[in-house]
Amino acid sequence: MLPGLAYFLLFHYGALVGNVIAFKEYVPFDGLWGSPWTGLGNFRRMFEDTAFWDAVFNTVWIAVLQLVFYFPVPLGLALLLHSLTRSSVRRFVQSVAYLPHFISWVIVVALFQQLLGDTGLLNSGLDGMGLHTVDIIGNPDAFKPLVVAQVIWKDAGWGTIIFLAALAQVDEQQYEAAAIDGAGPWRRFWHVTLPAIRPVIVLLLIMRLGDILSVGFEQMLLQRDAVGPEASEIIDTFVYYQGIVGGDYGFAAAAGLFKGVVGALLVYAANKVAHRLGEQGVYK
Repeated sequence: MLPGLAYFLLFHYGALVGNVIAFKEYVPFDGLWGSPWTGLGNFRRMFEDTAFWDAVFNTVWIAVLQLVFYFPVPLGLALLLHSLTRSSVRRFVQSVAYLPHFISWVIVVALFQQLLGDTGLLNSGLDGMGLHTVDIIGNPDAFKPLVVAQVIWKDAGWGTIIFLAALAQVDEQQYEAAAIDGAGPWRRFWHVTLPAIRPVIVLLLIMRLGDILSVGFEQMLLQRDAVGPEASEIIDTFVYYQGIVGGDYGFAAAAGLFKGVVGALLVYAANKVAHRLGEQGVYK
């Protein structure tokens, strides 16, 4: 356990000390403690900045779309895989579904551009048939559904792992008893499968809520220029351009700290709701 413990202490808990620059006018040459103290000045500027609130809106909107459309997909795919009787077919489908997870976002975005871009495969086919072409990649209105579709294609297979492990623990005798009592597939799912895996669903949902403001920095950064910051700017890219690119480190740190505090509060609130529903949640 020591290497893992050292990793978290050094790169996660130790790094929390750096959040002090959110309350300073940080100058790299003056150092962490030599930079002048500004108190809540960076936060006041942040809350008055319309670009920050635009980034928050885009982040929340994309996160809600991912929660509604992406989160159920791994569960449905796991149920389909679990229903396959031949283990060889199941392993093959699992391998194919897992593969996109190991492809970098650079390749995924390039692949979607080659398929759906202005000069991509789709438009080449439409143009060849004399039909009107559509630039999906460069359309700001289509950006948010597009990034959700990219996440589903890339990570839905990988997300089935935990659900498959939970489904493997369900007692087969319960399915047999329900079938003998006349329960069809839907009732077996509702009264046997769903109660058995509900704790896992609640746990993953709480973890997803805690990470709801992290909707994919690299994915958004790679496509930001195609649709513009109005449609694609999220909190992570806002922090990057304000801090790393613009050099306003204290202001960027304030935005990052705001995101972390909101995520922690969401985990705490969702865990309390889970306790009220009789589930264990992330912690007791």
